[in-house]
Amino acid sequence: ANPGCFATSIELALLPLAKAGLLKEVHVTAITGSTGAGQSPSATTHFSWRNSNISIYKAFKHQHLAEIKEALTTLMPGFSAPVNFVPLRGDFARGILASVYLDYEGSLDEAKQLFDDFYADARFTFRSDEDIDLKQVVNTNKCLLHLGLYDGKLHITSIIDNLTKGASGQAVQNMNLMFGLDEAAGLYMKPSAF
Repeated sequence: ANPGCFATSIELALLPLAKAGLLKEVHVTAITGSTGAGQSPSATTHFSWRNSNISIYKAFKHQHLAEIKEALTTLMPGFSAPVNFVPLRGDFARGILASVYLDYEGSLDEAKQLFDDFYADARFTFRSDEDIDLKQVVNTNKCLLHLGLYDGKLHITSIIDNLTKGASGQAVQNMNLMFGLDEAAGLYMKPSAF
């Protein structure tokens, strides 16, 4: 199975640090669009409730926490620090913006190099020195990452389209890999709607 959409966005922000053994207690606030709740209607997916509204849900107990921790400990065995995750429902349809921070003793340039090295061969995950926003990734299989360092806190912003990179796009990417195809096959096509 593919990871969940929140898990995808958060893991992509943390995997380079996990591989380098640099993870400490992690703090995440992430916001998802209405399509993150799936296709079944509910009180919190109705446009009249969601429009011009934002709310927290499942703080510190979201179902994606287990898979996030599993992925991190795969690359950094023994990692047991908390991953503090506060998810939010946004008033937009598609996308996830995750704001992740943790204590970090290196320089910003060292962190950028770590991410550049980790994602050097990645087809859809990119670090940007420019500010990033959801409109840059909606309807794509891309993940964009932006790093900042503030008083010993490394801040990583991760953005994805929850329906593409967070679901169907990564499913196609994984299927391509399983069948020995180019992992990007069919994933650079833009939809004719939206």
